[in-house]
Amino acid sequence: MTIHFIGAGPGAADLITVRGLRLVARCPVCLYAGSLVPREIVAAAPPAARIVDTAPLTLDEIIAEMAAAHRAGCDVARLHSGDPSLYGALAEQMRRLDALAIPYDVTPGVPAFAAAAAALRCELTAPQVAQTIVLTRTAVRASAMPPGERLDHFAATGATLAIHLSIANLARVVRDLVPYYGGDCPAVVACRVSWPDELLLRGTLADIRARVKAAGITRTALILVGRALAGNGADSRLYAADHHHLMRPG
Repeated sequence: MTIHFIGAGPGAADLITVRGLRLVARCPVCLYAGSLVPREIVAAAPPAARIVDTAPLTLDEIIAEMAAAHRAGCDVARLHSGDPSLYGALAEQMRRLDALAIPYDVTPGVPAFAAAAAALRCELTAPQVAQTIVLTRTAVRASAMPPGERLDHFAATGATLAIHLSIANLARVVRDLVPYYGGDCPAVVACRVSWPDELLLRGTLADIRARVKAAGITRTALILVGRALAGNGADSRLYAADHHHLMRPG
């Protein structure tokens, strides 16, 4: 018996991994994260499977479901949105399972920032522009941010920023970033990426707040900021005719 933590991807039902979908299809218990996981994925569970929406549950109640499945010898598909390693409340569940000696494994999923880049048809890294992506968030009602993890610290590097769970803090995000990136820096708000109602708002730090307000976006959105989003970096050296390597010796 195993608890399978599975990244369900950003929203589209066909963006779950083959491994993840196969696990869902054979597990007699399926726990999923409410409206963040598409019903088409949950529907892949066996016809008689126990299906539980964990959105209204506490951590204790979720672990109780897992422990009951363990006692019954039933594998569990535990579906998380995106990739479980990012803002998925994964570690606290694993700590509880360790204490109960309940086995588990993790299947990765497509994270929202990767799905957003695909939808935008852009690279988040660009030669001579940005070679680093910072995945971060700001403090709202959830856990506080560690003291050293401030947006202005990250902004000072010039990296591409993928700011999660922060659409309610957009005014502060813009205020913190403009001194480093400039008001003309590309900014994107990607709402419900890969869902049927996906909305991509392209703008700059100077006007992205107005665009978001006009669109009425209040949740389930990712903020991307950085010069790499303009798509005008230099060519990489990877395919240059005078660049030699093991597979293309000089």
